[in-house]
Amino acid sequence: MIRIVKPKKPPAILTTKGRAKRDEHKAAYDSGESSFAFDAKIYGHKTVKETLKKAQHDKCFLCESKITHISHGDVEHFRPKAAYKQSASDRLCKPGYYWLAYEWSNLFLACQICNQVFKKNLFPLANPSERATSHRKKIAIEKPLFIDPSVDNPEEFISFRGEVPFPLNNHPMAKATIEGLGLKRPKLNERRLEHYERLKMLYQIAYKLPSIEESAEAKELLDKAVEDNAEYASMARSAIKAEFKLIP
Repeated sequence: MIRIVKPKKPPAILTTKGRAKRDEHKAAYDSGESSFAFDAKIYGHKTVKETLKKAQHDKCFLCESKITHISHGDVEHFRPKAAYKQSASDRLCKPGYYWLAYEWSNLFLACQICNQVFKKNLFPLANPSERATSHRKKIAIEKPLFIDPSVDNPEEFISFRGEVPFPLNNHPMAKATIEGLGLKRPKLNERRLEHYERLKMLYQIAYKLPSIEESAEAKELLDKAVEDNAEYASMARSAIKAEFKLIP
């Protein structure tokens, strides 16, 4: 995961149709409703998706895999809109964060595996009793265990040993994010390992064999590997900083 900076101005559909729908949901809750019909044509509108795609450099906000060259990707709600779970084994609790279904700060672009297999309705809090269970509760008192990359810098919480992520200082948010969101699932580790091994070879060419002509090109490729738009940039930054030595 890396820090994500979204445009401050939301796509217009969220501030027009989205706000109207939000107000409908609030009124429905006040009338006793706990289930809501959400409009994916609003929060998943092409302008929302394209803006997120650009802000996230076409990468999943969780695993950093490039998305749209192999799939459409999902517009995912950080705080789940319809229902939530504190842990994966819990039953679904309703309502979810219905009033945030069209909220710009709550939307990200995710790959289908991260979203549909791991994240789903999972949203653990450090103290579940502080959960905002309606629009009338104060969401600011919540302490989410998942890292919000638009609020915090994930690289201050998560680093890598080779291709495998680990929690810096055993931080509970990092632990929950890695484990709960499948950030060290085997197939993802395999894909990152391929990337890691290529970068390690480039590093050897660039800094261990400086006399050969390819060193300048290797350094240029390493520089590109740590840019925000590079796949698995957080792993690349960690590996290069450690000079490809595994952190104990």
